[in-house]
Parts: sequence; C-alpha cells; structure tokens
Amino acid sequence: MLQIYNTLTRQKEYFRPLNEGRVGMYVCGPTVYGDAHLGHARPAITFDLLFRYLQYLGYKVRYVRNITDVGHLEHDADEGEDKIAKKARLEQLEPMEVAQYYMNRYHRDMEALNVLPPSIEPHASGHIMEQIEFVQKILDKGYAYISNGSVYMDVEKYAKDYHYGKLSGRNLQDIVTDTRDLDGQEEKRHSYDFALWKKAAPEHIMRWKSPWSDGFPGWHMECSAMGCKYLGEQFDIHGGGMDLIFPHHEAEIAQSCAALGHDTVHYWMHNNMITIAGKKMGKSYGNFITLEQFFSGEHKLLSRPFSPMTIRFFILMAHYRSTVDFSSEALEAAEKGLTRMQEAYSRLMSLKAGDKTTIELTNLRELCTEAMDDDLNSPIVISHLFDSARAINTIHDGKATVSSDDLAQLQATWKTFVIDILGLRMEEATADDSKLNAYKGAVDMLLNLRLKAKEQKDWATSDLIRNQLTELGFSIKDKKDGFEWSL
Repeated sequence: MLQIYNTLTRQKEYFRPLNEGRVGMYVCGPTVYGDAHLGHARPAITFDLLFRYLQYLGYKVRYVRNITDVGHLEHDADEGEDKIAKKARLEQLEPMEVAQYYMNRYHRDMEALNVLPPSIEPHASGHIMEQIEFVQKILDKGYAYISNGSVYMDVEKYAKDYHYGKLSGRNLQDIVTDTRDLDGQEEKRHSYDFALWKKAAPEHIMRWKSPWSDGFPGWHMECSAMGCKYLGEQFDIHGGGMDLIFPHHEAEIAQSCAALGHDTVHYWMHNNMITIAGKKMGKSYGNFITLEQFFSGEHKLLSRPFSPMTIRFFILMAHYRSTVDFSSEALEAAEKGLTRMQEAYSRLMSLKAGDKTTIELTNLRELCTEAMDDDLNSPIVISHLFDSARAINTIHDGKATVSSDDLAQLQATWKTFVIDILGLRMEEATADDSKLNAYKGAVDMLLNLRLKAKEQKDWATSDLIRNQLTELGFSIKDKKDGFEWSL
C-alpha cells in the first residue's frame, strides 16, 4: 500500500483518499515570465511520477496544475515591479502576450520531458472573481483588514485561533526576524501580515476591479481559490517545491482555515532542491541553466547537449526528497545509465522464448511496486531494473533461456515501470538517430573486415580496427554469430 511523506505531519503515512477510487491533486505550476530551468523540471517530473503511479494503482485522478500569470509578483521583482508587467513595458507587449509566450515554451519543454498534461490547468488571470470572493470570506470571518485599498491577512489574530506555522515549523517571532522590507509595509498592522488583495499603483498594467480598489490578488490567493473551485473544500494532495513551504503554502493553509474554518489539504508533498556545486540555482550565482540550454548544450557549464530523457532520468535517479547536485559529469553518468537501460529494454523486447527458464528471475514487478509504495522510491526501482538487465543480457548472449510465460511477464513489467510509470521514452536514450544511420554502414563494413581478419588469424588488423573504433566512442561486443555495436 502506498506510503507518502506528509510535510505537515513530518512522517510517512499510508495514502487513503477522501473519496474511494478518486484522488484530487493540486500542484503549484510555473510563473510564466521566463524560460523553464532545471528547478522547474524537478517538481514537474516528481508529480508526474506520482500522477502516473496513482493511475497505475487504479485511481481516477483529477490533477490540477495552475499557471501564475497575473501581476502580483512584487515579492520577487526588481524595485517592486511585477516581472510580467516589466517585460511587457520594456518590449511594448501586452502582459498576456508575455505570459502566453513563456507558457507555450513551458509546455514544449514539458512535452520533451514526457511530463503528462494535467487534468485541468487553470490560469490565475481567469479566476479573479473566485479570488475576490475568497478574500471577502476571510474579511467576513474577521481575519483580514482593509488598508488604503489593499486587503491584508491579520496573522496575529488568526494565530490566536489557529496554528500559524504548522507546515514550516516557524513561529511568529521567527517570521518577524526573517521578514524583508517590502513596498507597502507601512499599510500593514504587522510586518508578517501578507496581502490578500493589492491596490494597483497608477503605472501598474495588470489590474482588476474589486470592492476595495482596482488592483490584483495577493501571491498566495490563486491557489486557495482555484484549489477549492476544482477539487472542493477538502482534497487529497497538494504539492510543489520545498521552497514554497514558506511563505506560500503556509499562507495557503491560513487563508483556507480563515475562510472555511478547516484545512483543505490532507497530504502536503514537497520535492527538494537542485543545486549546482552546492549552491542554489539562480541568475545571481551565474549558474542559471534553462532547459533549452540543456537540450542545445549552449551554456558554459555544459560539456555538450543532453537529451530530455537524460534530464528526466537524472532527476529520477535521486529520491524526490533528497537534494540533487548538478554537474555536467553527473549528467554524463546519467546518460550512460540510460543507454544501458535502453539497450536492455531493446534486447528484452527482441528475445525469443525457449522451452524453459534456465536463469533465476526475481519477482521484478513485486520489487518495483514495493519501492514505489515506499514514498515513490524511483532510484530503488531503477536499481531493480538494472539487476534484471543482467539476466536479460545473459539470455541475450545465449548463456541462458527463458520460457514464453516468464518472457511475457518480464516484458510487461519493464514496459509498465520504464515506460508507463517512470515515463522514459526508450527510443530517445541513444545518440541521435541520424548519426547512427550515417555511421551504420561504415562501422558494419569495418567490423566485417575485422571478422575476416580474425578468421585469417590476422590479430594485428583485428585489434587495430577494434581499438580505433573504441577510441572514437563505439562499444564493440563479439558474439558467437558475429558482433554488435553501439555508440
């Protein structure tokens, strides 16, 4: 039975959905003001893995992943200006033009990574009324106040009735110490109060009418409103990167409890960060690499291009709650591992059944299921698949046989876990197909010459051909009936 680590309770818990056979899952999606990078890929792949596994277990999953495209990014913008609005102003574009451009590019990158589309992908800009109504509920309950046309959460008053900080483990004193000096602080009763609705400055492009002012919703409000709209006042799973635990998800809990009187989420799940040489990825460190740069190899930290499946495999090789430190060397190692898996998969699918099985085969499906049930332990699944690959290679080399029933079961298990659950496209694990096709005739000709040299006991020529092909990056394997090679 599936166990997942609940950030709220800080322990693994058996997953029990609210509605039998159905699962509601909400994951914080991208803020569309720039190209997706490796840090965006990790939560997308993590919760794609969960989405795929829940479906494998037989659940009907409603997966909601939001798009942040409204002007409330002042907490993280240069000089207090929203990033989408700033780019629109500088390039003389409509803000939605900027958002659409980057959303299209995000979708392209997700498709390349074989991340399944969510069931619903709501835009914050399309749910302004729902957010206004949610703010009004909080005001009606007395946990918010209006100041100069903006609406703020009264955190101190809320904390008297509810546990503020239970997700992040912080208390109000910690929050006071860590609060940055941002625009609009003079409007607040306390520095830790956060905006539910912000009055727009005259130059602010993105604005909507509300009972309080022409403005825009606070950063946290969209997820509370859209989560309830599409999944109800209580749903199963809310996920995202661990950098969202505070303040974003902590604020979501406060908003929902203030408006509804209870928590909305049963299981909070968070993936860990990707670092580069021990530092968080970011433009200020000069280590910011977009997915497009990974695919093209056009970045100083990359030795060469890496395929989308190499990126996906690299992320799946680590447990989602562990830190992953990126380097070009680590990606090269992941690429080699993926090639090994691709070769084993190709060999498995081409095996011919014998009369009986003469090699020990583990119960691969049971082992992989056990690993996935243990909080989505994808690296253990991969290790079991590599163990199985040894048996596949032994059978392929003619040193053992496998019965038709065992072969069918082995093939089905590999397809289920490699293709359906891990989401790896095996055909993309090798080098570029056009290169292989160009090399094939020449390499086959040289290796056939080598076979003739071996028949004539011309060992010098045989070794010369093999050594030079190996130096060029080709892997040569002799077989009873000839040879096989890969790049």
